[in-house]
Amino acid sequence: MASTCPNCGRRLKWYDVKAECKDCGVSIPNFNWEARLEEDSELAEKKFASFYRTLNMFAYSLWGTKLRIARIILSFIPIVGFIVPWGYLKSDGESVGIDVIGAFTDGKSLIDLFKSFFGNSGLYFQNMGYEGYSGPVTYMMLAVLFMVLCLLMAVIAFFMILFTNKHPKSKLMVVFDCLSISCAAVSAVMITLAGKTAASAAAFNFGDIPMINAGGGIMWGIFVAIGLLTVALVANILVAKAPAKTHEQLEEERLARKAAKEEKERLAAIEKEKARKEAEKKAAEEQKRIVEEARAKLAKDKEKKN
Repeated sequence: MASTCPNCGRRLKWYDVKAECKDCGVSIPNFNWEARLEEDSELAEKKFASFYRTLNMFAYSLWGTKLRIARIILSFIPIVGFIVPWGYLKSDGESVGIDVIGAFTDGKSLIDLFKSFFGNSGLYFQNMGYEGYSGPVTYMMLAVLFMVLCLLMAVIAFFMILFTNKHPKSKLMVVFDCLSISCAAVSAVMITLAGKTAASAAAFNFGDIPMINAGGGIMWGIFVAIGLLTVALVANILVAKAPAKTHEQLEEERLARKAAKEEKERLAAIEKEKARKEAEKKAAEEQKRIVEEARAKLAKDKEKKN
């Protein structure tokens, strides 16, 4: 119930449970109900307008043009670049590949490396300390770290397409794409340094993985990853520079589509009604014919009897 009477302004107490005001006798819930109903209707119209405004721009930002559809696809494809091999460390003992499933490199895969690191991370940091944080273990782990950061930036760039739908010309995706490519480039540098420092070390432990006469370097997968990320970057740049429709234009198009749909439904209803009347007319004519034939037959039978 209201805290004050809408008619006389009397302050209501918590125990005033009756619908009528004690002072003026007006029904508080039903007071000026027509005006309140009109206000509710106007408020509902505003909320629907805001909803359609958001929905129009969301759909347009994602797949409103062929370029935007291509952008969504090209922003998702770079995930392939994180499956292919980025680099390796080979030795007479064990080998380690920056390859997620180990299908392209021999020895331990990236998944095996993660299991080993999270199972005994202290051992890895101990190995890094032994080499003064400037050896193959340090550089290779930094390469993996920047690979993870590269993936993270690429994922953020993809989801920014969804989160920035109210601003169809936003350049946030471009920023995160650039960060992703930069992380991939740094990862490539770290892998190269890991290979060079490994070649100068006779033997060392890569966590719980023994490495003897090791060597390594980058592989073709990292170029695939950078290439796909660059394509996604170009797509986002083109979308950011392309002209974008305003909320008003999108609303006009929506209303035009709605009007066309309603007109189509109206014409279909007219055709349906016309077909119904035609069917009724044919049915009436058929009934009339049957009756006339029955009467004629009946008259003929009477003539035969006479």
